[in-house]
Amino acid sequence: MNCAQCGVFACFSGELEKIPEGCPMKNQGWFEENFKNYLDQGETEKLALNSARVESEGYGVWTRLEEIMEFAHRMNYRKLGLVFCVGLKNEAARTAQFLKRQDFQVASIVCKAGSIPKEELGLTDNEKVAPGAREPICNPVAQAELLNQEGTDLNLILGLCVGHDTMFIKYSASPVTYVAVKDRVLAHNPLAAVYCQYLARRFK
Repeated sequence: MNCAQCGVFACFSGELEKIPEGCPMKNQGWFEENFKNYLDQGETEKLALNSARVESEGYGVWTRLEEIMEFAHRMNYRKLGLVFCVGLKNEAARTAQFLKRQDFQVASIVCKAGSIPKEELGLTDNEKVAPGAREPICNPVAQAELLNQEGTDLNLILGLCVGHDTMFIKYSASPVTYVAVKDRVLAHNPLAAVYCQYLARRFK
């Protein structure tokens, strides 16, 4: 499978006669069987319907945060979890405040919860961000478990590190989406690396 390099995208155009060799859509029967997962008369169907409706109504109109709120309202999600990097504590405070103004309950957990030193995980001093200083681990497993205990309906990620976000998603009992992803170099706009000619030359 190599959709990222496809120049046809018959899946989008509907011109199925142009499906290239190696495309998984050559096995259309598999997709028809897989589609039954959307018709469960339960959460998956509701998620799919409301995702598509928010996409349609908000396309190019609503910000990411507005889309999240609209989606949550349509899903009847009332209690939202917010996990965030301590480096984005100001942004987290404003996000939580904004969500509360829209009548959501918000349970927020910072990444350093537990304050467990990195040495206990097995890191050496020279593996720290600031050697010689006390550094607690980022604790996405605890973040997820605490929100599981809170019984949140939907969990939002605000700037967790790469890998830490992966662990949070793995342990979260509730659906997860992103408010923003972290990119300290590019002002939390990671796609700038795709558009940037400097990086294009660097990684060619």
